[in-house]
Amino acid sequence: MEHIRNIAIIAHVDHGKTTLVDCLLKQSGTFRANQATEERMMDSMDLEREKGITIRAKNAAFKYKDYHVNIVDTPGHADFGGEVERIMNMIDGVLLVVDAAEGPQAQTRFVLRKALEAGAKPIVVINKIDRDNAAPHKVLDQVFELFMALHATDEQLDFPVIYASAKQGFAKVEMNHESTTMEPLFDAVIKHIPPPRAHAGEEFKMLVANLDYSDYLGRIAFGKIVSGKVKLADPIVCIHGDGRKSKSKTTAIFHFEGMKRIEIQEAHAGDIIGITGFEDVFIGETITDIEDRQPLPFVPIDPPTIQMQFAVNDGPLAGQEGKLVTARHIRERLIKETRTNVALRVADTDMTSIFEVSGRGEMQIAILVEQMRREGYEVLVSRPEVIYRRDKEGNLQEPIEKLFLEVPKDAMGSIMENLANRRGEITNMNHIGDTVSIEAFIPTRGLIGFETDLVNQTRGMGVMSHLFHEYGADRGDIAARKNGSLVSMEDGEATTYALNMVQERGRLMVEPGDKIYTGMIVGENARENDIPVNPCKAKRLTNMRSQGDGKGIALDAPLKLSLERALEYISSDEYVEATPKSLRLRKKELDETKRKRTSQSRVVKVMEEPVA
Repeated sequence: MEHIRNIAIIAHVDHGKTTLVDCLLKQSGTFRANQATEERMMDSMDLEREKGITIRAKNAAFKYKDYHVNIVDTPGHADFGGEVERIMNMIDGVLLVVDAAEGPQAQTRFVLRKALEAGAKPIVVINKIDRDNAAPHKVLDQVFELFMALHATDEQLDFPVIYASAKQGFAKVEMNHESTTMEPLFDAVIKHIPPPRAHAGEEFKMLVANLDYSDYLGRIAFGKIVSGKVKLADPIVCIHGDGRKSKSKTTAIFHFEGMKRIEIQEAHAGDIIGITGFEDVFIGETITDIEDRQPLPFVPIDPPTIQMQFAVNDGPLAGQEGKLVTARHIRERLIKETRTNVALRVADTDMTSIFEVSGRGEMQIAILVEQMRREGYEVLVSRPEVIYRRDKEGNLQEPIEKLFLEVPKDAMGSIMENLANRRGEITNMNHIGDTVSIEAFIPTRGLIGFETDLVNQTRGMGVMSHLFHEYGADRGDIAARKNGSLVSMEDGEATTYALNMVQERGRLMVEPGDKIYTGMIVGENARENDIPVNPCKAKRLTNMRSQGDGKGIALDAPLKLSLERALEYISSDEYVEATPKSLRLRKKELDETKRKRTSQSRVVKVMEEPVA
């Protein structure tokens, strides 16, 4: 146990965390010199590689001298907070990776707060010191201020600092030292991170912190052994969250070497392992050796704040691209996701074809929709709505986020006006050169669509990040999208001739040749109301027409929305139709007459339980 170290790596998006892990695994001798390895090994999901972010927490391990070091990768985005909280139960120290030019960002703050609350020992790694605009000493001051703001203990404030370049593969304790390897960082981990908080006593106990699934062995429960040891074929008991106890025996024990899972015969206190044997084990439950043991305390995770409807695709083009299209398919996939993603909740509704999915933020749910598309599902997704609560007096409360912005000075006026319209309250503002950093409290629903406005109003120069702050008093109505939709009133294929006339009303979202159906949104109206249009109209032909007629029609480039942008863009009476090959926007009610009958009133969904 003295020779085990369990660490998590914390960093903001694109601060070099995954590259650093690659470097540690290679230099520790985990891979042979001639072994082919790929870049960013920790980003194993396609979506992680494309977006450059960590979504799912993963494990790796390496040997250094006589020590076995377990590394747990943590997501940097606040939407994946459910992943972060579980990880903190497994580790004893954290490497805080900070960009030597950009300094600590808001999402670093989110994960670091969780780590400090869990009592983890920090080591600060100032990465990318080889960059031209690197200012490591200034960044170190900012990190110290961040630790003070997060109420770190005196012991945590006395953190060791390592200067590194993960890309070049070196680390050093002082900027003026010479170094060509990561050895100073390896030594710092061994010296400063304590051995696991565990007991080598008789009783075996493990808190489940992560889940995976094997087609051969069933569910795999990952966690740190808090006390005792476990052998293959040992009888084990799972103490469930509701107090039930189920018996089984260990069918496999997994241990990490590099990125690979290795089957082992026995494991001891302090190690991070995977165990199979239970089909119904969930995160936060305790696995132990006999029924009389007391369960380990479970840390509750922050509640979901965003809710969206997932519905069966019932449009005219349903089933043409995807294979998994029924309510049963969609429900099974959503339930499967909740088994490994604890921040997600799924509930049935009065209609069998519609499910309510709650999560931390629209990005988390957009990632799920994108994964489902790639697996062959077709699904309709509604606009994100925030989840309201009532306090003990019965007053309505909504989730409030703390927003951090960096914008150019010349865009400050339009951004401030935008924040005011979204019911934001500015708490702090600093001028740094040509940029202004703004801190504000803003309702979660005020953030929906704000990122797009920020990009447009700052010409792509604005940076934003946000964290859940608290449930506060309802801030009242927030104006929705200002533009109406151009809604098709015909089925067929879009023609150049018809789209040329439609684009006079607003901006197109479709191209000639696209399949169109009644109720589908084909563009954005320049005004506030919805307009029915016919994008499929063909030019009437006669046997007498001039040579120049109908030639040289120039259509403007259509507005192509990504999935996240489409979810922000749609209004409350619209759906995004996500299929393996297409993203379409449509009205919930395709028939125009029925649409007019349904009033567009603001619906408030309230959680059942009152909050203290």
